[in-house]
Order: sequence, then structure tokens, then C-alpha cells
Amino acid sequence: MNIALDGATVTAPHQATVDVVIVGSGPAGSAVADALSARGLSVLVLEDGGTYTGADIVPDAWTSMALTYRGAGAFMSRARQPIPVVQGRAVGGGSVINGAISWRLPQDVWQDWVDADPALADALPWEALEAATDRVIDRLGIAPTDPKVAGRNNLLLAAGAEAVGLEHRPISRNVRGCVGSGHCMQGCPNGAKQSMDRTLLADAVRQGASVWQRVKVTRVLHTSGRATGVEAVAGGGGQITVSARGGVVVTASAVQSPVLLWNSGLRHGPLGQHFQGHPGAGVLARFVDPVRCWEGATQGHEVTGLRRAGLKFEALGMDRGMLASRLPGLGRSLSAELDRMDRYTSWGIALKAKTHGRVAATRDGAGVVHYGLTPDDLRVLARGVAWAGRMAFAAGAVEVLPGVAGFDARVTDPARLDALEAAPPLDPRAWSSVVTHLFGTCRMSSDPARGVVRPDFRHHTTDRLWIADSSVFPTNTGVNPQTSILAMATLAGRAIGEALATTA
Repeated sequence: MNIALDGATVTAPHQATVDVVIVGSGPAGSAVADALSARGLSVLVLEDGGTYTGADIVPDAWTSMALTYRGAGAFMSRARQPIPVVQGRAVGGGSVINGAISWRLPQDVWQDWVDADPALADALPWEALEAATDRVIDRLGIAPTDPKVAGRNNLLLAAGAEAVGLEHRPISRNVRGCVGSGHCMQGCPNGAKQSMDRTLLADAVRQGASVWQRVKVTRVLHTSGRATGVEAVAGGGGQITVSARGGVVVTASAVQSPVLLWNSGLRHGPLGQHFQGHPGAGVLARFVDPVRCWEGATQGHEVTGLRRAGLKFEALGMDRGMLASRLPGLGRSLSAELDRMDRYTSWGIALKAKTHGRVAATRDGAGVVHYGLTPDDLRVLARGVAWAGRMAFAAGAVEVLPGVAGFDARVTDPARLDALEAAPPLDPRAWSSVVTHLFGTCRMSSDPARGVVRPDFRHHTTDRLWIADSSVFPTNTGVNPQTSILAMATLAGRAIGEALATTA
């Protein structure tokens, strides 16, 4: 995909004028760019990160994360127990470094949104969302993981779920020609993942859109209640000003979008409030025979039987370095673990947390997330860890490592998992987790007092300003949101195009 300008080379002031400027090149920004460029509008997409291809992906996860993750994967929430907040920082956004997991928006989640705000039924008709999702599935080649590339880590999760009677299935992923190299979360070295830089963003460029990389937008320009463009700073230090005849679309994420609005003086509504996500924990289990969880599809199988209870389980492949960091022990005991680390499975538990946090602006524009888990969320997470352990034992594990401080480091008796579920530690410092899939800080509502944007993605008080990423979602979804973000942003792109056509 052609990059029209690399901000790393821009050292002097630079200006441009387009119809629409889009802040962020992840799934939302790419879908909007695709929709608007297809209408013949001049579209410019600005991205803080750079472009990374197969040649840039190295076997060492830590080095890759330094390139493609915000804060090198060490961007932390502020809470009694700080939690890493995982975000991609690249052309294509999080689609470059996620596990390619693809889920339709569950209809029960949509119904919850409509029940809380009936105006959303007309603005986001279920049939229109489903049709947009169908288009995304076709374009991105989304299909269940091929057993030939699943790897034993995934197959053991399937066996364990089947044995304990929980609904499970191969994960549907946006890949074409996957060979199961196990590098999804570092970026696909083979170009098989259908990330935005290879699909919708590339489509937009073929339709005439431009992408500038390593350009950090610092302010939305607005006058007389109307957005007119953006100011940015290039990686090389030059100041950039983009004027937008039609308007500005912000798709910078549930962290960066509210920070950008705040720093632009656009502070209407519960801006930065209602931050939600899917905190996750990991469980290791040791088997007699080799598993080699760094081989096969990174996340190729999932257990959905407890989704309505707020839990979803996924096989979670990881490279040797990351797996080694999870193993217990020091000195000789750690050395012994390293000798047999090919026997470990790694499974993740994703929690549809009820916790609401907030995002605040900082002077450097990076933002800070205030977010921690409540006792109620920890009880549900403990249930998830217990069920992951039960599935592991049912699949033949000889021991389970729950990873909960103050509880057994190693469990060999499945009955101990019952004790963990019945009386889990409720101090958040006992739990090691990360939060992914971020929502809600510019939430959508027909009530201006309850939302930052209207049901048609327009800002409540500023004309020609739209927000179209997952920050507008009224709640978290409990499932991997990339496909629903794409479907929602597709509808946003159509609504923006129609609005501009009407006022042209």
C-alpha cells in the first residue's frame, strides 16, 4: 500500500486541503475511508504509527512490540493494581497486532443498547448492521480456523471444553493462506492476516485516498461550532495543518479520541467517562506430551458456553520469550521449567467487566486511563480461571498454574479449583491481567447529557465532526469487537457521505 507522506521526513511546516480528514487508520478509520473515497471524496488518513510488513516482524515478541504497540505494550492504567492497556500503533491500527478473531456483534448486546436508548434502533438497524457485517466477512475472508493450522494448543482447548460440556468452536479469523506461524500478535510475517493495511485501507488508497504515517494529530480545528480541520506534529518535528472542506472524522481509539477532543476544547457530555474493556487473565497447564503453544494459529479455538455469564475462553499462543516470562521459579527450578516449557498450554479468559473507568487528558496528549477491577468482576474472573483449569484437567493436564497470588502456584487436584471459585482473593493485586478491546469514552446517545455523539455518529455540539470508533459503543460487547467496529464504521461512513452530499 502506498504511503503518500512519512512524517519522519517532515521538518518544516506543511499544509494540505481535502474534503475529509480522518484521524486514525485502524479498523474504524479504514472503513470510513473506504466508504468516503468510494464516493469520490478526497480523503486523507493521518496515523501516529508507521508501516510494518513481514520483513519487519522478528521472532522476538518484545522487539516487535516495541515497534507496533503503544508504549511498547507497557501502557498502564492507574489503579490499585495497574493493568496493561493493549493498543496497536501502526498503519492499520490494532488489526496489525491482534489475533485476527472475528465476531459479529451479538444481537443480545445490540438489544441491550436499544432497550437503553430506543433511538438507536432507527440509527443502527439490526438488518443494516448484519448486511455491513456480511460485506466485511466477504472482504476480509473471515472463516473458521482450519484444523490443519490449529496446533495442539487449540485442539486441547477443544477437547477440554467438550469433556466438561461447554459450547466451543474454531475461531473465525480474518486470514487468507494462514500457515499457523504463531506470530499474530507481533504482526503476520507471511502477510496472511487481512489487516486494514492490506484490505479496507488499501482499497481506500486505490480509490484515491491518501495515508500519512508518523503524524500525530494534536488538535481538531473548529470555528463557529463547526470542525474545519486538524493540527498535527510530524515525526520529524514539522507542524502540519490540514483543512477539511467537508469535516473531520475521529477514529483514534477509546483512549486517544477523548483526549484529542478534550485538548481541542470540545468537552461536551461525558467525555472520557464510561471507559470499558475486556480484562483478560491467563492460565498455564502442563501436559505429559509436547504442546509447543508457539506453533499453530495464535488464537484458533474459543469456548463460548459461558458468554452470557461474562466469560469467554481462547487458546492463546505465545512465543518462547513471552511463555518463559510466565513460568514460575528461580535458578535451577526455573531452568527445569524452561527445559519442559514445550509441554505447556496457554489459555486466556476474557471478561465482560462491569467496571467503568475514565480517560483523562495529559499535557503530552497521550492520555491516562483510570481503570481497575471491582470485587464483583474479580469473582467472575475467578470463575473463569477455575473453568479454564477444569478444561485443562479434562483434556489430560497433570497440573494447572492459575497465576493468582496468594493461591496455589500449582494445582494438581481439580477440587482446589472449586475452592478458588468459592472464595477468590478480592484484592486486585492478587491478579495479573491485561485489558484489551476498549469502549465507551465518547459514547453514543440520543440524549446530549448522556452522550458525546448522536446516534448518527455526529458530535452533539460541533457540526462536521464525527466519531466512529469503539469509543462510541454504549457498552463493551463481551466478544472481540473488530468486526463489529468495522460494521459500525461502515454505517458511519455511509451516514457521513450522505450528509456531505446533502450539504454540498
